[in-house]
This record gives sequence, C-alpha cells and structure tokens, in this order.
Amino acid sequence: MSSVPLSLIVEVKARHDEARDIATFELADPHGRPLPAFSAGAHLDVQVRSGLIRQYSLCNHPEERDRYLIGVLRDPASRGGSVAMHEEIQVGDLIQISAPKNHFPLKPAARTLLLAGGIGITPLLCMAERLAHTDAEFELHYCTRSPERTAFRRRIAESGFAERVHFHFDDGAAEQKLDLEALVATPDPDARVYVCGPTGFIEAVLTACKAAGWPSERLHTEYFAGAVTDTADDDSFEVKIASSGASFSVPADKTVHQVLAENGIEIMVSCEQGVCGTCLTRVLEGEPDHRDLYLDDDEHAANDQFTPCCSRAKSKVLVLDL
Repeated sequence: MSSVPLSLIVEVKARHDEARDIATFELADPHGRPLPAFSAGAHLDVQVRSGLIRQYSLCNHPEERDRYLIGVLRDPASRGGSVAMHEEIQVGDLIQISAPKNHFPLKPAARTLLLAGGIGITPLLCMAERLAHTDAEFELHYCTRSPERTAFRRRIAESGFAERVHFHFDDGAAEQKLDLEALVATPDPDARVYVCGPTGFIEAVLTACKAAGWPSERLHTEYFAGAVTDTADDDSFEVKIASSGASFSVPADKTVHQVLAENGIEIMVSCEQGVCGTCLTRVLEGEPDHRDLYLDDDEHAANDQFTPCCSRAKSKVLVLDL
C-alpha cells in the first residue's frame, strides 16, 4: 500500500476505556510543542503499524492545541486496525500520524441537528463542543445498543450542553427510542443535518430526510466503512496514463490502485474503501463505475474524477490524469 503523508510523530500520553469495546487515546507532541490546529469534524491518519494506516476522528475541543483525542471501537470484523489499536498501542508509544484533515466540516446554519450512531459520536461530539462554545442552536441525538456501549456519557453529562443531548438505546424502553421520521418531518431551510455512524444508520437518516423533503446540500455525512458492493459481475478494463500513454489491464480481482502500484505508479491511498478521498484522481476520458462514499451525487455524475482504491470502469478504457 502506498502511504499517505504522515508528517507528525506523537506520543500516546493516555488511554481510557470509555465504554465496552471503546477506548480513547490521547496524543501529544513528545516535547510539549503545540500541535497543528484542527476544526470540528476533522480526522487523523494514524499508522497503527507498518503498512497499516487508518483514519480516526478527533473528539476533543477544537481549540485545544496541546493534545489530540481519538476514540476507537474494537471491531473484530474490521480489517485489523481497531484490534491493533486496542491490543498493540500502549501509553508511552511514539506513533506516526498525519496533520488533521477535514472532509466533514461544520457550515453556517441557524440550527444544527447532529445524529450519531455508535462510534459515530466522535466527530459529532467535537462539533457539539464547537457549537456550544459559539452559542449556536443545536441538538445531538446519540443512538447506541445499550448504556454500557455508550462512550462519553460522563463527559456529556458534565458539559455545558448536556440538556441538548438525547440518548437513545436499542435495549431501552420504546418511548426513548429515536423517532427519526418525526424528528426530521419538517425540513428547515436554515438548518443542517450531520450524521455519522454505521452505514445502515446513515442510510436510514438520509432516506428519512429525503422523504421529508430535505435538500441534499443540507445533509452532511461521514462514513467509517465503504459501501457493500456486489462484485459478481466485475469485468476487466484498461487504464491509460495520459502523461506516458502507458496502458494497463485491470482484472476483475484487482483494484486500479493495485495494478498501478504493481507497475511502479504510486497513488497515495489511506482507507482503501472510498471513504476518505486521499486517492482521488482526475479522469480525462471514459466513464468510471463509482463505488466510493466520498463524492456526492453531482460529483459522480460529472465523471471527471474517481477513487482508484475501490471504483472501477463502466467503459472499456479510463484515461487518467497521471
């Protein structure tokens, strides 16, 4: 795997178990120097071990410069990053990270609705801190399986915005469960909706909002995992490099990124699932088969860029601006 630019070395200063299978890691400069600033919704690329890079949202107050705080769900079904974070990363370790990046920024709104599913609370908690700090109008709905799987409950309870947070537990009483359709039933032209969590949770929120008439530009998402795609009908196609004219065949069982890397053409990648945008590449000719969750519908329709880590081609040839 090609690496993303990991420009910072930080020390793991502390680790805390926040809930069942969820831990936070506090990262700081080993020499006590201020860290690069970040904004609410930002994430870090973290080199968990050599060759394994994963993205984790920052969940501390965005005005803090002395530390970064990330929350990690231990997921045995993941591709290894979360388990490695929980089992291998220790207090005192030095790890390599990127500077903060933000593909999920807060935008001006008269009212903000934050909807978190499980570990999706991490960027939204940072947003809540920022919105409360600026006296903005917002509410946060936090959905989890059970209280013992709900991270940051004490932090929220002790915050100045606790009354704006609504908890919804799958194993709780019916009256406390999230009534999504009622919550978004009346679109507000001055409001924005931010949702983060498992793919199914995000899709349920988007479906309810769109059915109620919310415009797409008022709905903001961040996915932690790529879309589930049926690959049974995948076929081979050609990618052509515009600068050299070189052409390579991409078989059904390999990605564009893998084929290019095998031929000495490096593209920066990180998530390998089409959720982070690191590998975004311009397309000069041909029609991509978009399989990412990073670009929006209009960007997909333009067909002038795609994510070679997971997307393929509908046309026989894709000419890439490389």
